[in-house]
Amino acid sequence: MYRLARQVRFSITPFFDPASEGANSYASRPCGEGLCLFFGLWVELVGPLNPDTGFVINVVEIDRIVRQSVVPLFREAIGERFGGGVFMGLSELCELLGRSWKALAGRFGPAEVSKLSLDLNPYRKLTILSEDCRMYLFSEKFEFAATHKLWNERFDEKANFEMFGKCANPAGHGHNYILEVTVEKDRASDPLWIAEFGRAVDEKFVSLVDHKNLNTDVADFTGISSVENLASFAWQRLSGQFSNCRLHTVTVWETDKTYCSYQGPGGV
Repeated sequence: MYRLARQVRFSITPFFDPASEGANSYASRPCGEGLCLFFGLWVELVGPLNPDTGFVINVVEIDRIVRQSVVPLFREAIGERFGGGVFMGLSELCELLGRSWKALAGRFGPAEVSKLSLDLNPYRKLTILSEDCRMYLFSEKFEFAATHKLWNERFDEKANFEMFGKCANPAGHGHNYILEVTVEKDRASDPLWIAEFGRAVDEKFVSLVDHKNLNTDVADFTGISSVENLASFAWQRLSGQFSNCRLHTVTVWETDKTYCSYQGPGGV
């Protein structure tokens, strides 16, 4: 079986329904007017490959079906909430994604929806893995800067440079790292918790490593300072630290081309 994911972008103007759909699906379609709400909805499908096309399904069809079936649900829900001045939290968004899942079910031939993810902004994402969405995944990105060098004390200098190349530079080198933390949460639990979650990530990990030399300044971080070991260290620091959600996955981006995800003991 194959997994195919497609992001469908659309914008909604909360207080009126413009007739113009726009023509640029890269920016979003509907395109909205003036100050509007932008959505990026990821639809993941699982299914067999069609030998005649090489597709699970033509992604143009995913776009068409989502815009036909899901965008009206979002437009209606957003209009009701904004018109009534009513808070729309993650639980309400999960309910909307659940309705979207139901609207998409059976629309993709032999392929089935396996995941829906909504980009809340460039650094936060909400994911459901089933139509009932009693539990959801929430992901948020944090940044930190740090220096390190890749070095194995069991190797001599020649072996270290053969293994790690310029990353073994004695003076080290730096990265602007991105930490992405994904947690699982019960949809029915308290709605206002993200600020507390962010403070815990900052206190337990980010403040420990930000603007530090990973090899010398972080006492509990031992071994080779690879992105793999940094991801597992982040897991160790964050596991069990949240009172309102459960740690699911930790991802550390070393560059925009390199990341490592880790899920340790007790992970979902």
